Amino acid sequence: HDFPLTLPLREGYDPKRDFYPPHEHENYRWGMVIDLDRCIGCGACAAACYAENNIAVVGKERQAVGREMSWLRLERYFDQNEQTGKLETNFSPQMCSQCENAGCEPVCPLYATYHNPDGINTMIYARCAGTRYCANNCIYKSRKFNWRTYVFPSPLHLQLNPDVTVRDKGVMEKCTFCIQRIKEAKELAKLENRLVREGEIQTACQQSCPANAISFGNSRDPESRVSKLKQDPRAYQQLPELNFKPAITYLKKVRKS
Repeated sequence: HDFPLTLPLREGYDPKRDFYPPHEHENYRWGMVIDLDRCIGCGACAAACYAENNIAVVGKERQAVGREMSWLRLERYFDQNEQTGKLETNFSPQMCSQCENAGCEPVCPLYATYHNPDGINTMIYARCAGTRYCANNCIYKSRKFNWRTYVFPSPLHLQLNPDVTVRDKGVMEKCTFCIQRIKEAKELAKLENRLVREGEIQTACQQSCPANAISFGNSRDPESRVSKLKQDPRAYQQLPELNFKPAITYLKKVRKS
């Protein structure tokens, strides 16, 4: 149908493909690149995410019925090597992709999840009523629902990160690219009247990775490591045909028979 657009056309906006115009990011658009050729599937990133973000450990029984709370999971894929005939295991870390065109945002009836100016899909826990519409509309299945008020018995409560809210039952939660670390670096940069420097922020998963498979930085900076890695011929995004425009890029060498 031919109808006048009420919003001005912006760079990169295709009215035939995009329902909404792209978000504007003045100084920062945080992104991540994960090199799957480096990933060894050790799980250090998932453990670090638990510790950094006060994620509850639900136990074996609750895990078995789908009550896991991990914000970052390691997917395993098995592939047969055509030369050797042996099965090979490939790992793919999965977390919230901080999509530019996120499916979780428009379906929230309470605006608990929104796109902040730095390109992060944030959560306002005080607004969330636990409808779980956002989880149903997330193609990466990275959102988790708090089924209970999980208790950190003494002395485990001493390990909680004071910079991160401990969530209560009835709310959704997910990866935020360690937004508490981003805010700390931005406040320091503001005091020094400058922008955040390259490498000044490390997410917990990036910091703990022994294979240096995770890179994090400002996609708005063409000289950042993330921007350069996105130009790698191995780079791809998951499910690009759905047009969610994730901020996470994966690197993987394609083997041809």
